[in-house]
Amino acid sequence: MGAFDVAIEWLDSQPIVVLNDSARGRRVRIARHGACVLAFEARFGDRLVQLADGHRDAAELAARPGSRFALLAPFANRIADARYLFDGVEHDLMPGASGAARASRHGFVRDADFAIAALRADAHAASVLFATTVAPQAGYPFTLDLAVRYSLAADGLTLETTLRNVGTRAAPAFAGWHPYFRVGSTPLASWELAIPAACVIRTDTDFIPLPGQDAYAPLAQAPELDFRQPRAIGALELNHTYTGLQADHDGRARTRLRDPASGVGIAVWQEHGVLLAFTGDTLERDARRSLALEPMESLPDAFNRPDCAEAIRLEPGAARTFRCGVEIVTP
Repeated sequence: MGAFDVAIEWLDSQPIVVLNDSARGRRVRIARHGACVLAFEARFGDRLVQLADGHRDAAELAARPGSRFALLAPFANRIADARYLFDGVEHDLMPGASGAARASRHGFVRDADFAIAALRADAHAASVLFATTVAPQAGYPFTLDLAVRYSLAADGLTLETTLRNVGTRAAPAFAGWHPYFRVGSTPLASWELAIPAACVIRTDTDFIPLPGQDAYAPLAQAPELDFRQPRAIGALELNHTYTGLQADHDGRARTRLRDPASGVGIAVWQEHGVLLAFTGDTLERDARRSLALEPMESLPDAFNRPDCAEAIRLEPGAARTFRCGVEIVTP
């Protein structure tokens, strides 16, 4: 047996794919339901650290509190008033609903039972390919195939999400990921965060970005939200989207999180898009237990934004892949 292998375990009646890197002491558990990461263990010296703050049992996986490690498709985050206009046609994702019930968040696949399309392990990586279809539904009369590949390799965990328009007309579509991470048993306030962004997005009280250029605040104008240099999160409540991400020489823009007490750290990377940081203050349970670092292809409410229209448009027969992942930073 090589360093990498893949196996199937069970959580009640739910199949769980396990990706192993025995050489480095890393293990990822992923549920078929929602193609959702449940755990990501990594060895740091003689310590085994649980980096993923995922759902802890089958009941949580079904209820999905906090949308932990959810795949976000065909949109990420919020759509204002659950309505949008596309190619001159108005769409309502919550017909008949009113008031606070008019909330549409995080796409349609959090409760999908994905097919396990392929399992693979070789000398370089262990991987699983999940697949499902986004079928026409209220407010979204489009058909997409969704393929999600997780790969565990020497550099960490990679996620590739591919949306393919299998319908007969253009569709609005983009992807994102909603992971929560812990880097130590110390309080979240003490962890150091670094986000290589140029701007933070201004929003209204419902976390919908302001119209047009009013949404984009250079970080020089928002020093309390500026993490271009690593610093402790402190008491700051984050539920903010960062854009203008600066990529490193290899094309990856890395958001870094580190526990200075233990030296344990990770880098959440993406090739393009935006990064939402969320300290979880509004969660009903486990508030500020972990930090959500959410790579997304486009902004919240992108379906309603002219400045996002080209990026989210998917023509018939076309496909688009969004790549992101987690690297392990050793002390």
